Amino acid sequence: MNYTKEYLIKYYNMPLDELLDISEKLVGNEVDFCSLISARTGKCSQDCKYCAQSSHYNTNIETNPFVSLEEVTNTALHSKQNQAIRFAIVTSGKTPEEDDFDTILEMIKTINKIDGIKSCASIGILNEEQAKKLKEAGLVRFHHNINTCKSYYPQICTTHNYEDRINTTNLVKKYGMELCCGVIIGMGETIEQRVEMALELAEIKPESIPVNVLMPIKGTPFEHYENKIDEENIMRTLAIFKIANPNATLRFAGGRATRLSRANIERATKTSVESMIIGNMLTTIGIEPEEDIKMVHKLNKKIRT
Repeated sequence: MNYTKEYLIKYYNMPLDELLDISEKLVGNEVDFCSLISARTGKCSQDCKYCAQSSHYNTNIETNPFVSLEEVTNTALHSKQNQAIRFAIVTSGKTPEEDDFDTILEMIKTINKIDGIKSCASIGILNEEQAKKLKEAGLVRFHHNINTCKSYYPQICTTHNYEDRINTTNLVKKYGMELCCGVIIGMGETIEQRVEMALELAEIKPESIPVNVLMPIKGTPFEHYENKIDEENIMRTLAIFKIANPNATLRFAGGRATRLSRANIERATKTSVESMIIGNMLTTIGIEPEEDIKMVHKLNKKIRT
């Protein structure tokens, strides 16, 4: 069903229990896990106001060069032991340089050799040649968030624009890779703009929608934004995203460990969310995989293999 903005806003504002009852009908009985490695950290040229890795801000983050292929392999194998079925290479920066890109391709080929793990990459804005080479290397899924809605994007970043991100999502689809595309909520956007995000993602049609809740990082322009969204509105947003995108897998990403109570994490997993990134999220704290495994079993759901 194609929803209008006005219709989804009415949904958003209905009693929470009723809203979650609606979204729960769209959620299956399986939950899948994915994991990642920060293959290169820090020194990003972009000025995204939420990001600890931006070179525009003094966040005291550790900067690291590319990790080794051995570390990629070992981390992917450990993720598999924790029942992850996808493993992502994540790098900082707007777009990879040529030498770095060749290294990333080798990392993808290394992941593809591990039985039971599907490769994913989150490496920034792509050009056509890069998209083609990623497909040739066997990349299964590419991750590239829109971060926020088009109307709010100029308040988030000025060194690239919303259309740059849409161009990358289009290239991923053009070359037949799966698309993981989501957002960060709690960055000062309005309820109406959260609904806009849901509708824009419905137009993009990603296979997976990761939802991050802003973790304010000291030294960034958003360091004091911890009160821009509360738990109830996080729950409402997750439900609206699922209702607007019933065929996409809604995925817990960064921020859930500190911005939601354990009870609400469980409730969201029952009613809206069908997937989660396990372990730590780059520069933010995650939840131990054992705890997520216990939660899924507690909810009488299955872990997808």
